[in-house]
Amino acid sequence: MPTNLMRTPLIATRITAFALTAVTLAACNSADKLNITNPNTPTVAAAAADAQALQLQATGLLRELRNGRGSVIFDFGRFGREMYIYTPQEGRNTSHYLQGITGANKLDPAGFAVGEWGTQYGTLRDLFNFKLSAAASTVLSASDKNAAIGFAKTLEAFELLHVISSRDTLGAVVEIKQNASDLAAFVSRDSVYKYILNTLDEGNTALLAGGTAFPFALHAGFAGFNTPANFAKFNRAIAGRAAAYYATSGGGTAAWQRSLTALSASFLNTAATTRADLDAGPFHPYSGATGDSPNPFFGSSADLYLHPSTETDAPLKADGTKDNRYLAKVKAKTTRSPPAGVTGIASSIGWVADNANTNPISIIRNEELILLRAEGLLATGDKAGALAIINSIRVNSGGLAPSTLTAASADAAVLTELLLQKRYSTLLEGLRWVDMRRYNLLSTLPLDASNHFVAKVMPIPQGECLVRAGAIGPLAGPGC
Repeated sequence: MPTNLMRTPLIATRITAFALTAVTLAACNSADKLNITNPNTPTVAAAAADAQALQLQATGLLRELRNGRGSVIFDFGRFGREMYIYTPQEGRNTSHYLQGITGANKLDPAGFAVGEWGTQYGTLRDLFNFKLSAAASTVLSASDKNAAIGFAKTLEAFELLHVISSRDTLGAVVEIKQNASDLAAFVSRDSVYKYILNTLDEGNTALLAGGTAFPFALHAGFAGFNTPANFAKFNRAIAGRAAAYYATSGGGTAAWQRSLTALSASFLNTAATTRADLDAGPFHPYSGATGDSPNPFFGSSADLYLHPSTETDAPLKADGTKDNRYLAKVKAKTTRSPPAGVTGIASSIGWVADNANTNPISIIRNEELILLRAEGLLATGDKAGALAIINSIRVNSGGLAPSTLTAASADAAVLTELLLQKRYSTLLEGLRWVDMRRYNLLSTLPLDASNHFVAKVMPIPQGECLVRAGAIGPLAGPGC
């Protein structure tokens, strides 16, 4: 039976189905004129014979990746006490992230805080079919196939990194079955990270054998990363992040070394001194054009408030004014409190990036890579090297004086300073909650009311658990 090419999201399905109509109609012959293939269920086999179908699949995948970016930032931002969404008429946008199920210190699996699951696995299904199409292609050269498969493996690992970053000790599903109705088993956090890192390595190898150009075009946000060799630098950047996450989740020194090695092959530029150099990296473009997606911050601009601690904790420059990163990213807003019936605190600061629907959002930036390298150096005994990076970020990104810490300072003090710099360098980039969990520091995040708690993981969605009801072992899911 043919495998469906696209299941989700609906936009990608419609785009690809439209493109493949000509292919499926061409399959008809005079002896079977009335047996017309349904153009709304395009197949992998049809796509494998159509170079344009591969382009539309790639475009759809990048749209899916972009459409999930806002959710990651909004969800992780609330858990990490970076921001809140204070919608006046919908208190669950706040309470479901901070209070959970009353008295249980547990998030509601049927509530609002269950993202980073369905969207990611929909994209993983589409990536599975994209890889099948590329591997079976009758119109691509061997190098083109490598380029396409390397592209897909990189995105596959990136999406799985979002999943395990949100579920952590609950583990996740890494296998996509040929039959979308078949259940795949949950595997442990350790296994998920190993799968992600191995998939990234396989993707990197394929990209380096992918010739001089992709057999499809990437959007403008990948300028500078739109050839297989340059996309491999993006692959290595993601590998550097994933290996660092694994290092603090049981991978240890070997994973830290793996992170440092990957970062050295990425687009990392530790000599960056300008804002442009620090911001270098691929990004998601947005627009208000019909059929396109606007910046997700813009759509929530009225209700998006930064946590007040963002202001009170901001480092000060020598003249007493706040850190340049704070000044560039934070704006004053009319004070708003949580909705009626929801406990919490008021805020009067907002996010500068929500002022236009065309503002791009980074995927991963050089500034994060620099700080990931500092993490790796500190963890592997090069405290002086880590401090040199910390001071570079303080001076060039924050406009601050160098730290007074030295190589004789305690590792814990250096880590505290590193995480402070990372907090303001990557404010609202979906990292703080994960970083604080990685270093067992969730208890240091602020609680704004006595009935609040800091969630360690997002729950497995109730819908996933219901599908698995009655299953045993890994098929049942440890979080169900």
